Amino acid sequence: MGYRQHLVRSILAINEQGGVALSGGERVLLEPVLAGRSEERLREICRRHGLERWTTDLAGALRDPGVQVYFDAQVTTARVKAITQAIEAGKHVYTEKPVAETLEEAVELARLARRAGVRTGVVQDKLFLPGLLKLRRLVDGGFFGRILSVRGEFGYWVFEGDWQAAQRPSWNYRAEDGGGIALDMFCHWSYVLSTIFGRVEAVTARVATHVPERVDESGRAYRATADDAAYGIFELEGGVVAQINSSWCVRVNRDELVEFQVDGTEGSAVAGLRGCRVQHRAMTPKPVWNPDLPVTHSFRDDWREVPDNEEFDNGFKVQWEMFVRAVVEGTPYPHDLLAGARGVQLAECGLRSSAQGRRVELPEIVL
Repeated sequence: MGYRQHLVRSILAINEQGGVALSGGERVLLEPVLAGRSEERLREICRRHGLERWTTDLAGALRDPGVQVYFDAQVTTARVKAITQAIEAGKHVYTEKPVAETLEEAVELARLARRAGVRTGVVQDKLFLPGLLKLRRLVDGGFFGRILSVRGEFGYWVFEGDWQAAQRPSWNYRAEDGGGIALDMFCHWSYVLSTIFGRVEAVTARVATHVPERVDESGRAYRATADDAAYGIFELEGGVVAQINSSWCVRVNRDELVEFQVDGTEGSAVAGLRGCRVQHRAMTPKPVWNPDLPVTHSFRDDWREVPDNEEFDNGFKVQWEMFVRAVVEGTPYPHDLLAGARGVQLAECGLRSSAQGRRVELPEIVL
């Protein structure tokens, strides 16, 4: 993720287009300093892309007055320490999520950043998917009338690693290493739901570890201690009910790896990564339940595609441009560490709901 989406498709792509465009017409180029544990890998990445600056000494890089922004794409367990160091060094912080393993840690990071007066940003890439941008356009345009419910399906089968290599790293399935699909995906659903539909006020969830044993990158079997599926009911402000299933143990029988269906009094929509289909109230067919006769009507044909109406750039790149612009121009950035803390809060409350078998309310976070 850090290499492909953030370095290659965002930072280097921004420089190739001439930099980040500022509101006054100027442009800002980015000079990356790669930090990591392996000298060999860092040298190879720099050689491949014509970069010059790399280091295995993160603390030393943070002391460099020429470095203005710290970006974190490490495993979750290493994130809090590094972000704390960056904030204490006076650096602006942009980070992948989840920002921390616990709500307490996430809130403390947000407080620390506020006291230090630095800009912070958390990657919220799902908001910039073409399908969800179209969905938000429908919400903003009043297409749905009063929104009643949201239903989401996310996931795919992640191979166990024995007869086929897994598509995800093994730490994702070890709780002691910060793994678990609830911590990962509930952070996404937090900002998707709150930004497009309304703040999450309560959650009822059930998590599971459906595949108890997997095989790691070295071919060694290990016990999966983290949840690989999470089923959640989210109560939103205004009475909207959202149900989202997240699973790495499901085989895909849908058009895209993630799909959301939104139903309202005036119309409905189904949005995926790129596409979005709608059905208006006046065009809704009249289904009749009759299990004794085969269904001959094609319900999918009653839906219409929402047009693009614009060119959609890479969502990770768009967010980098937004954050750099906020840093240079000194303007607020909406998706900050407080927003990241709300994601951790939803994951934490979801796990508590599953463990205790009850509905859990989410209080407002006060810094």
